[in-house]
Amino acid sequence: MNSPRPAHGDVLRLAVVVGALGVVFGDIGTSPIYTIQTVFDPGDPHPVPVTDAHVLGVVSLILWSVTAIVTITYVSLAMRIDHDGEGGIMALISLLRRWAGDKRAGAAAVLAGLGLFGAALFLGDSMITPAISVLSAVEGFKTIDSGFAPWVVPVTAVIIVTLFSVQRHGTAVVGRFFGPVMITWFVTIGACGAWGVTKDAAILKAVSPTYAIDFLAGNFHYAFFALAAIVLAVTGAEALYADMGHFGRKPIAVGWIFLVFPACALSYLGQGALVLEDKANISAPFFLLAPHWARIPLIVLACAATVIASQAVITGAFSVASQAAQLGYLPRLRIVHTSQHERGQIYVPWVNWLLLVSVLTLVFAFRSSASLAFAFGMAVTGTITITTILFFYVAHRRWTTPTWVLVLMAAPLLALDLLLIGANLTKLVHGAWLPLAIAITFFTVMMTWQRGREVVTARREEMEGSLQEFVDELDTGDHVPAVVPGTAIFLNRGTTTPLALRANVERNRVRHACVVIVTVQIESSPRVSHDERVQVDSLGRPEDGITYVTVRFGYAETTDVPAALALLTPEQTEGQIDLDDATYFLSRIELRVGSRPTMATWRKRLFVATSHVTADAADHFHLPRDRVVLLGSHVEV
Repeated sequence: MNSPRPAHGDVLRLAVVVGALGVVFGDIGTSPIYTIQTVFDPGDPHPVPVTDAHVLGVVSLILWSVTAIVTITYVSLAMRIDHDGEGGIMALISLLRRWAGDKRAGAAAVLAGLGLFGAALFLGDSMITPAISVLSAVEGFKTIDSGFAPWVVPVTAVIIVTLFSVQRHGTAVVGRFFGPVMITWFVTIGACGAWGVTKDAAILKAVSPTYAIDFLAGNFHYAFFALAAIVLAVTGAEALYADMGHFGRKPIAVGWIFLVFPACALSYLGQGALVLEDKANISAPFFLLAPHWARIPLIVLACAATVIASQAVITGAFSVASQAAQLGYLPRLRIVHTSQHERGQIYVPWVNWLLLVSVLTLVFAFRSSASLAFAFGMAVTGTITITTILFFYVAHRRWTTPTWVLVLMAAPLLALDLLLIGANLTKLVHGAWLPLAIAITFFTVMMTWQRGREVVTARREEMEGSLQEFVDELDTGDHVPAVVPGTAIFLNRGTTTPLALRANVERNRVRHACVVIVTVQIESSPRVSHDERVQVDSLGRPEDGITYVTVRFGYAETTDVPAALALLTPEQTEGQIDLDDATYFLSRIELRVGSRPTMATWRKRLFVATSHVTADAADHFHLPRDRVVLLGSHVEV
C-alpha cells in the first residue's frame, strides 16, 4: 500500500533537480561559449600566443580551476554551511552577526563588513552577467553571416527586456520551463565537445594537472595574464550558493556532479582539440565545434541558455537584496513570494527593474562580450575570495575540525583565489574598474543605510519616550483619555511609545478599549518556529486592555503581522482581539537632513534619498489597507 510513496518522492526530487538546472546553472553552464576565446583574444592588452603548449596549459588550468573553486570550495565545502537552509554570502554574514557579542566580536565584525562588500560585488556581477552572456550568444550569428553584426546589440536588448519582464512569474515557473532547455544544452555541448576531442585526442593530456602546473611555472609571464580570462569559467559559482535557499544543497550538487561539470569539461576539451587542429579556430571555438548544418540550432540554443544564465544571477540578486533588507543593510523592499509550496522563491520588483536598466546600459555602452570580459572577472574573483575567507572562519567556529586541517584546506584554495584577483587587477584600466565601482557604490549605500537607521532609531526613542511610563500615566492627570470600543493595533520599532499612540492620546484625547502595541523583530536566522513567533507583555497593568507583543520573523520569511497575531489567545491579550475589525495605526516618518554631527552631509542626503525606495509598510506587513491609519512626524538625521 505504501509502495507509491517512494516513487512519488523520487519524481518530486527529480522535479527539483530539473528546476535547479533551469535556474542555478545557467551562468556557469554558458561559460564555455566565451572563456577559451577570451583567453587567446588578440585584442587583449596582454595577449597569449596560440601554441600547442599554451592550449594544453590553458585547458588544464580551466579544468582544475573549476574543480578547485566550484566542486571543492562551493559544492563540497561552502554549501555544507547554511543558515536554516539559506546559502550565499548573506547567510554567512548573518552567522557572523550572531557572534557580535562574544570575545572575538572584533574579527566577526570585520569579516561581516568584508562579506558585505562581497555581497555588493555579487550585485555588480548580477548586472554584468546578463549583458555578457546574451551578447556572447547573439554574436554567434556572425559565424553564419558577418552582416548580422549591426543587429547584435538590438537583438540582445530585446532578449534582455523579455527576460526581466517574466521574472514576476517566479523561479518555480521559470525553472520548470528552463530546466528541459538546460538539459538539452548540457547534452548538446557535451556531445559537441566529445566530437571535438576526436579532432585531436592529444587534448586529453590536459586532464592531468601537471599541464596546468607546467603552464603556470614555465610560462608565468603568459599564464598570469591568462588567469584573468580563465576565471570566466567559474562565473556563477556564487549563484550556486546564493540560490541554495531556492532548491536545497542536494539537487544542486547532483546536477553539478552528474551533468553540468562533465558537459562543461567535454566542451573545453573539445574546443582545445579544435584549436590544436587549426589555430584559426580560436576565433569562435565554441560555435565551430558544431557542424555547419547544426550551427544555427546551436546558436539559438545558446541564446536560450544565456537567458537562463542571466536567470541564475537574477534570482541570486533577489535573495541577496531581500536578506540585506531584512538584516537592516537596505531599506524595506517589496518582496513577492512566488510559490506557496517552496520556501525562498521570491521576486523583488525594485531590484528587477534596477537590474534591467543597468544591464541595458552596459549592453549599449560596451556593445560586445569581449569588451565586457575584462570587467567580468573582477566581480567574480572578489566574491569567490571573500566567500572562501568567510566560509573557513565560520567552519572554524561551527565545526570540530582541527584548525591545522582547515588551514591546510584553505591555503591552496585562497592562494588560487588571490592569484586570480592579482591577474584581474592588471585589467583595472581596461574595464575591471567597473565592478569595483558598482560594488563600492552598493557597499556605501548599505553601510550608510545601516548607520542612518541607528541615528533615526536613537532620535525616535528620544521623541517617543518610555512606553512603560506613558502607560502608567494614562489614567492620571487632568486629561484622562476617553475609552472608545474597538481594537487598535499600533506597530512600533521598539519598547518606546509609538508616535501614533502618543498623538492619538495627546491630541484626540481617546484610546481604544483594546490596545495592542506590536514590535516586529527580524531575527538573524532565516526562519522562526510558531512556538517562538509571539511574546506577550502586559506592561504590569492587568485588565487595562493594553498589551505589548513582540512578533519575531526570520529574515527569509514573509512578515505577515495579522497571521502572527492570530496565534494569540484571549488570555494573553486581556480579552479577545477582533482582528476582523481592528484598526492598524502606523507612524509615518519624514526624514530631513539636520545639523547634528551624526554623519557627513553627503551621507545624510544619500540616506534620505535611499529612503524613498522603502516599500509601503501596510503591504510589507500584510495589513488590510482599508483599516490602516497613518499619523506622521518628521525626524532629522
